[in-house]
Amino acid sequence: MEQGSKPHQAERGQKTTLVGIAVNIGLVLVKGTAGLLGNSYALIADAMESATDIVTSVFVWVGLRTAARAPDQNHPYGHGKAEPMAAIVVALALVGAAIVIAVQSIENIQIPHKIPAPFTLAVLAGVVIVKEILFRRISKVGAEVESSAVKADAWHHRSDAITSLTAFVGISIALIGGPGYESADDWAALLASGFIVYNAYHIFRPSFGEIMDETPAGDWQGELTAIALTIPQVKGIDKYRVRKTGFEYFIDLHVKVPGDLTVSQGHAIAHAVKAAILEVKPAVYDVLIHIEPI
Repeated sequence: MEQGSKPHQAERGQKTTLVGIAVNIGLVLVKGTAGLLGNSYALIADAMESATDIVTSVFVWVGLRTAARAPDQNHPYGHGKAEPMAAIVVALALVGAAIVIAVQSIENIQIPHKIPAPFTLAVLAGVVIVKEILFRRISKVGAEVESSAVKADAWHHRSDAITSLTAFVGISIALIGGPGYESADDWAALLASGFIVYNAYHIFRPSFGEIMDETPAGDWQGELTAIALTIPQVKGIDKYRVRKTGFEYFIDLHVKVPGDLTVSQGHAIAHAVKAAILEVKPAVYDVLIHIEPI
């Protein structure tokens, strides 16, 4: 990997996470206050979801800082697993928030209450816009630095936008329908909890795969073969393994060469293949080459 690229990636991820934390603190205050004054549990539930955003974003921030630490004697492969672990914490927190929202929504549906105030719609519209902007910007950074934790943080913002949007629809129905439709925003909060669980799975699945050393997406075999064949006397690859650890990739590669080469020649070819891979794919941290005689 290029010198300094890992700290730069971690720094970008940490900055976007801190921005999200700052925005969420403001939104919790705005949505919670508006929900209490405007008689809307959907808006209060939305504020609760934003509160979990703050907690999980702190976990993401800590995970990114830990993942950026250099390898040491006890962690020769680095600390990159802290990054997908942070994403899994985000997913579990989302499920917890969804359960709380669903239970409280069901209770509120059974209790008569006032129709939400019209001004809550303006608050929700603003929240949806802010959260969608955050999702797009943080998601872009997550894709650029290849961080599952940053991507998870982005999807947490998207789930908040969905919660706000369903609350907007529910309150609109309650206001238009009038008496008898007071619980529409509670039904909206219940529906939003389902979307939140879906987003939690969307976050959990790739992060768990990374923890389990699942082969990353992409045509790694084709790309590694093409790179290896640029080295003289390499006839192809026999086996390969790729795993992602934080911001970096580790590769084990069996390279086919003529069987009559000397040990020194095979050693030189292995180094040449490794250097070529590191040059073409800077996100790769290390390559272990095994020479396989034809």
